[in-house]
Amino acid sequence: MNFLFLSCQVQFSSMFRCASFSLNVYIFSNPQACKVKSMPAKNEAGKFEFLHKLALELGALDAKIIPTSKIVVEDRVVLKCKVGCNNYGKTLACPPYVPTAEEFRKIVAEYHYAIFMKFKTNVEADAELKKYLSMTETEVAEANKEVLPKWKEFWANWNAHKKDLLDTTLMVEKEAMNKGYPLAFGMVSGMCHVCDECIGVKTGICLHPTLRRYSEEAVGVNVQATAKKSGLKMTIPWPKTPESFAMVLID
Repeated sequence: MNFLFLSCQVQFSSMFRCASFSLNVYIFSNPQACKVKSMPAKNEAGKFEFLHKLALELGALDAKIIPTSKIVVEDRVVLKCKVGCNNYGKTLACPPYVPTAEEFRKIVAEYHYAIFMKFKTNVEADAELKKYLSMTETEVAEANKEVLPKWKEFWANWNAHKKDLLDTTLMVEKEAMNKGYPLAFGMVSGMCHVCDECIGVKTGICLHPTLRRYSEEAVGVNVQATAKKSGLKMTIPWPKTPESFAMVLID
């Protein structure tokens, strides 16, 4: 009894720090309550090497097989979506149409491993253009019409890259499913670019449900912090050519 009690106390204290005391009292009186997701063995990640190899073949600069404990999910990331993103509420892959950060934490906890991938983009922006990228087209036109053509070109190339990134992510997801991991689920950074305009926010129905994947940031994933924990370098502020990231929850 004492051994079981101490074991549960350590696991809950490290994984759910705030819940340590109340759970310890209950576990002591009811050992059957100690049901925590088993931690993956250190050598288990090797069985997903086929996904790492595929990601690199498909164009990833780097990719890491990581335990899902390294995925950083924060409510403040969604806060930035709500108050700092011009695309908030404009697609069914973004808030408020996606799982909350709290809900996504529970989803991540049901997986053991993920593959986190880094990609090079084909878009460029000099220091002058960067000043206008957070603006809408109307705002740019009013502020500096001469910059508008470059602004349009940047976002057109960015949208094209994001569509390619989604295709690549879905290939990795499909390969995982075909190899016996049917609950594999892919995600990309940034908003959905499958449609030029998402009419699903009006109808509640996605026109391409097999292609729709949640934005990592939309469900609270801190991409920068996750990249750091994964051993992938993310340059902030980004240089002339920005980087892009994607992830597939595997098993």
